[in-house]
Amino acid sequence: MSNPFKFGSVVEGGHFTDRAEETEKVREVLASSNHLVIISPRRFGKTSMVLKAVGDMGRPVVYLDLLAVTSVPDFAAQLLRRVLAENKWESVKRAVASFRIVPRVELNPVSGGVDVSFLPAALEDFTPLEDVLGLIEKTSKARNRAIVILDEFQQVAQLGKSLPGKLRAAMQHHKNVNYVFLGSAESMMRDIFQSKKSPFYHFGFLMHLPVIPREDFFGFLDGKFRKVTKEHEALSNKILDYTECHPYNTQMLAYYCYALLEKRKYGAGAVDAAVEEIVRTHANDYERLWNTIRNTDKRILVALATGAPVSSVAQPTSTLYSGLGRLADQGFLIKTGTYVFDDPFFKQWIVAVLLA
Repeated sequence: MSNPFKFGSVVEGGHFTDRAEETEKVREVLASSNHLVIISPRRFGKTSMVLKAVGDMGRPVVYLDLLAVTSVPDFAAQLLRRVLAENKWESVKRAVASFRIVPRVELNPVSGGVDVSFLPAALEDFTPLEDVLGLIEKTSKARNRAIVILDEFQQVAQLGKSLPGKLRAAMQHHKNVNYVFLGSAESMMRDIFQSKKSPFYHFGFLMHLPVIPREDFFGFLDGKFRKVTKEHEALSNKILDYTECHPYNTQMLAYYCYALLEKRKYGAGAVDAAVEEIVRTHANDYERLWNTIRNTDKRILVALATGAPVSSVAQPTSTLYSGLGRLADQGFLIKTGTYVFDDPFFKQWIVAVLLA
């Protein structure tokens, strides 16, 4: 059997761990005329869950990850490229030709897709993006509204201070589009959608994606492992104890454990052996990551990794709170009542390598 666990990309089909309740809520909101905001830490599976939900709805979908966007014109170009992939050129070429700033559209002979760009004169101009959003609205039908998914939407603030207000002004008039905003930086996303000073204040239905319930994740793991080992229950429980049901970390640790089973190396220490292999594989990445962190924040991470209270770090309380918030925004920590590591393997690296 091939390894049934998948991590690091969008998860589909049999690799997807059931989020029936959240998936149904996504469909319910998007069946109305409302927009949707989903906040969760990185690698919690929000993108996979949303794409699975909308994939079953039979409606046109345009997806764009803002982490790949470098400027407002690039935002417009990348979004238009995806719109063209969803529509026949003949049906949209007249609308594209009427853009106030006409893009350059060329067939890429290597990929077979379409390359889109706007002239440098449009560098600081919102017009191209407004025209692309208008195109989506014009080509959509009330009975079959388009769904536009903007992933890592907190990045919008990096593209220009005035961009959120301009986006809101354009989007609020669209009747034939449901917008879905995904974000992993909780404080930034809440500033965008819950601050009364923000243009996007209460713009959509807000969902916070939690970890997958342990009983659901256990059933998923146990169903996969029972085919290859009699110790499937103990193995599944130990994996979940270590990852605390974090979707990405659970899938990755399960993948490594399954690989050990294929090599007939399963034993009581299988999970520990898999953790050691993951830490060893990513050691260089963790070292480079560590070198990007400011010293105060390093001391906070060391305290958390060793189980010491953050208050034991010799810094003013305000500095510690700022550091914790910064580490959460950067994705190193997750706030779940207390602050915990987003990546338990990074935590293990700190203990096993730095503090050895």
